[in-house]
Amino acid sequence: MTETLLITGAAGRIGGMLRPRLARADRTLRLLDVAAIDDPGEGEEVVTASVTDLDALTAACRGVDAVVHLGGISGEAAWSEILDVNIHGTFTVFEAARRAGVGRVVFASSNHAVGFHPAVDPVPDDVPPRPDTFYGVAKVTDEALGSLYHDRYGLDVVCLRIGSCFEAPPDARALATWLSPGDVARLVDAAVTVRSPGFRIVWGVSDNTRRRFSLTAAAELGYRPADDAEVFADRDLAADAWTDVFVGGGFCGARYDEPGV
Repeated sequence: MTETLLITGAAGRIGGMLRPRLARADRTLRLLDVAAIDDPGEGEEVVTASVTDLDALTAACRGVDAVVHLGGISGEAAWSEILDVNIHGTFTVFEAARRAGVGRVVFASSNHAVGFHPAVDPVPDDVPPRPDTFYGVAKVTDEALGSLYHDRYGLDVVCLRIGSCFEAPPDARALATWLSPGDVARLVDAAVTVRSPGFRIVWGVSDNTRRRFSLTAAAELGYRPADDAEVFADRDLAADAWTDVFVGGGFCGARYDEPGV
């Protein structure tokens, strides 16, 4: 039987990493974004829509086995934008999944949901919210929505608190927080395929030598990371004074004190 996954934000950076790595002969990837998605391949379907459009999302969820929700503003922005796209948009995804009878949502949360937590070793999987930005507040709210939709409606929800997901670590902090393209696919695949996860919050990070984030909960999903940021350690990577103070690093610094609102 063919499995169908809906990926929101499929035209984005992580969506581009996942598309070739989640492809299977018995799997259809339904790709949703407001932006154009170039050259859909075999086993891919394209839906052009916003995550804030409940009717469009509900239609896109029909016949879907799981939703991988990546869509949204990918960094700090004005509160009005965060509220509309990252909070209301995620509510729309959960509600559309419920209406369409989808059994599971895998949600791309972030380390910024707990950014003001001290950068201890290890940072546990269940560390409570301490957001460092409006973006982080949205991730906290969205995790809470996931908890509600699990407890009230029985939806399986796996929240991935992603560290720094890039082709290579962009700065010195990411030597600890990096999630490689291969490992993000391994993590999402584990979250999609594990049996009856209920509601979970897990760290999304590779098995980095300098890693502080716990991988215990992710391992329980079946996640087996294969990459380590240490292979990039000889690069001249920029560092900031907050890297070893808070989980959120520079996002806890002064330049975020007065965001445009």
